[in-house]
Amino acid sequence: MNRNDTPRTNGSDAVRIFAFTCGWLTGDLGGFVDGESGRLKVPVPAFLIEHPRGRVLFDSGLHPDAGVDPVARLGRLSHFFEVDYGAGQDVAARLEALDVAADRIDLLVLSHLHFDHAGGCGLIPRARVVVQRREWEAGADADLAAANAFDARDYRHGHDLLLVDGEHDLFGDGRVVCVPTFGHTPGHQSLRVRPDSGGEVVLCADACYLRRNLDEMRLPSVVYDREKMLASLQALGALRAGGAAMIYGHDPQVWRSVPQAPLALLASVAGGR
Repeated sequence: MNRNDTPRTNGSDAVRIFAFTCGWLTGDLGGFVDGESGRLKVPVPAFLIEHPRGRVLFDSGLHPDAGVDPVARLGRLSHFFEVDYGAGQDVAARLEALDVAADRIDLLVLSHLHFDHAGGCGLIPRARVVVQRREWEAGADADLAAANAFDARDYRHGHDLLLVDGEHDLFGDGRVVCVPTFGHTPGHQSLRVRPDSGGEVVLCADACYLRRNLDEMRLPSVVYDREKMLASLQALGALRAGGAAMIYGHDPQVWRSVPQAPLALLASVAGGR
């Protein structure tokens, strides 16, 4: 099994981020911003981070079956989301388009265990999964798993695990760091990256669905812990105020400006300030 002492993967000391969408979901706007009405179609993102000491995948998108039979795969969640997800959009196919084999990913960092972030775990067979301990323990508790709409079929594939508690520097050099952003789920985490293109990029995942969540300090309607999620949103706001470029978890407007693989994501255009 690969570890953090794996050989260089990109032939240089560069750290690069590649962003790609793995399908789209349509759901109630109120599910993204509490109190709003209407429907919103949002991207399902994943990210490849190339570091001199290994390849990191941040989130794994949907399971392929979600686009074939969403009722069977998503269960009751299929009543809340319409799935637009076809052939060639799964995370393994998106990696293959970058000439990266799915079994050559060293670390799979999961923001959390929801179906659109952990559903593709089984397609990344040899990676070490990095997840917050409290998130993994919630996924192993029947009551908490049900309360958070976790499905063990998404994340229980026998991967080697690295359970972390709070902030965790993946390579010890401050360039790829897990940042705890609890609240959306018991152990949600975001990822802070310092690519060679300059600046700092924060991959928010579901700690901040849309830019307006942060601009207006408004939470979604469905939240595991509102107090913790608001604190996480405020922490993300402090990072943005400090100059970090933000990639909001599911913002379709922002994603129109995000360079997708095979282009590297540039900090100067990543989600704005």
